[in-house]
Amino acid sequence: MYGLLRFVFFMMEAEKAHYFAMTLFKRFCSVPLFCTAAKKMFAANATLSPTVFGLQFKNSVGLGAGFDKNALYLSELETLGFGFVEIGTVTPKPQEGNPRPRLFRLTKDGALINRMGFNNDGVEMIAQRLKKWRGIVGSGQSTVIRGGNNTSTINYQPSTLLIGGNIGKNKATPNEEAWKDYEICFTALQPYVDFFVVNVSSPNTPGLRELQDKEPLKKILTHLQALNKKAFAQKPILLKIAPDLTWSQIDDVIELAQEIKLDGLVATNTTISREGLQTLNEDLQKNGAGGLSGKPLQQRSTEVVRYIHKKTGGSIPVIGSGGIFTGADAAEKLAAGACLVEVWTGFIYEGPFIVKKIINYLNE
Repeated sequence: MYGLLRFVFFMMEAEKAHYFAMTLFKRFCSVPLFCTAAKKMFAANATLSPTVFGLQFKNSVGLGAGFDKNALYLSELETLGFGFVEIGTVTPKPQEGNPRPRLFRLTKDGALINRMGFNNDGVEMIAQRLKKWRGIVGSGQSTVIRGGNNTSTINYQPSTLLIGGNIGKNKATPNEEAWKDYEICFTALQPYVDFFVVNVSSPNTPGLRELQDKEPLKKILTHLQALNKKAFAQKPILLKIAPDLTWSQIDDVIELAQEIKLDGLVATNTTISREGLQTLNEDLQKNGAGGLSGKPLQQRSTEVVRYIHKKTGGSIPVIGSGGIFTGADAAEKLAAGACLVEVWTGFIYEGPFIVKKIINYLNE
């Protein structure tokens, strides 16, 4: 069935198809009868509920950042069976991102190229959206939020979906001031997300990857950890790294992560490499710059996961991301040392049953 829908969606410009499909699904899910049927249809009953960096996940399959940038579709994504969703990348101020078109399909390669540029509604609006989703006046788990002389209690709406807040800097913010942007996002989202992912590895914000160098990265991460220690409820902090780092650069990341006791890593973000693609070079030139995701990234991301796991003896939890389309792909990442996996491009190509299919495979 999804093959027909994908054929229709793939006739549309990629970014328009994304919003059309999710808006349509959101409307369907607003009908209680359909929503109940959809939950049964897409239910992924994992035999194991992994506990990673102190959090219990209902299953090991999550959705990577960039799909639900603005926390608009959390209930719908929970209906599709995801164990966790990374929202964002979120920046302090709203920004339009790069000019359109900025998302391209490479169907021969099972890949996408994006140069979105951290387009999002800004941290204030996204925080309010998360607050509403959590269900401020609903029943369920409660947490106390303290700030200055004010103390308030948030009653969380019961949900098994965990939320990761992927945070970044605004394009106009110079790198030497980047730590302030990460602080703003961290502080605003801290009451409403379950963990954080620090994004310094996107290739689509000029100069951002320079923040992966050891000293600027240490400044950002140690500052966030200091803020975290002062919070009433501390949240795990992870770092997302690029697949294009050299092994010595990855060694620097590992050394820093161990030194400052970082909670985990996400391996990996998109790549700027275009090696080994079946798509014609002239078509690649038309698409232009951007991060490549999907099947061409699978091998490299698995290599990075395996390297980190071996180098650290498994002491640093890793979320494996890159080229996961099937249960076998997910099992490959887990066998390499990942504790959890994230899909993104695979979701676009394989459709809404991807989580169920992966979980069923892992259950065997």
